[in-house]
Amino acid sequence: MAEDRHVNVQFLGIVEYEEAFLLMKNLQNQRINDEIIDTMLILEHPEIVTIGPRARNDGITAPPSYPTYSVDRGGGLTWHGPGQIVVYPIFKWDLPDESSVAKIIALIEQWVINSLADFGINCHRDERMQGVWLDGYKICSIGLSFLRWTSRHGFTINLNTPENRVENLAGCGLESSTTTCLLRLGHDLARDRVIRSLIETMPQILYRSVV
Repeated sequence: MAEDRHVNVQFLGIVEYEEAFLLMKNLQNQRINDEIIDTMLILEHPEIVTIGPRARNDGITAPPSYPTYSVDRGGGLTWHGPGQIVVYPIFKWDLPDESSVAKIIALIEQWVINSLADFGINCHRDERMQGVWLDGYKICSIGLSFLRWTSRHGFTINLNTPENRVENLAGCGLESSTTTCLLRLGHDLARDRVIRSLIETMPQILYRSVV
């Protein structure tokens, strides 16, 4: 069994994307230098579409009605906005089973799958794209950036996003309407309960627990 590592969780409410981006970079440097312990930011952004290198390389852009911000995490277009939980783990990934990016992504996928299973929701992986899926629709996006095996950026869970906003975006190389939220798949979950489940299931998958 891996060691149990402590995590400092910060609940930040609604934060503009650029402010969170600068905070992540600062915390990542502090974590690399062991000035802080593993830290997890939980928040929500006003509507923004982040554009990763894959989208820029392929010349993919968001429709004009969406505000955008270029980022350095993996992937293409990712929607952020109301009704979405955003989790940024500023973790040093050096525990057993964390020896590659693929393994780390798989751990995060399983963490989200286990957390939603607490509500009787049977999510799954899909060969089309990393993330977490339900009934053929993507409800969780994952995109990390690493420096010295310390991450920034993270993942999103779409709970009850505004109608047709995430659905109308062809994100991360997928067709539009592939990504949606849990509410439109028939699951009305309270934000606080999902966050509590993430925190409670984290030790089982990531061998990390809240301070």
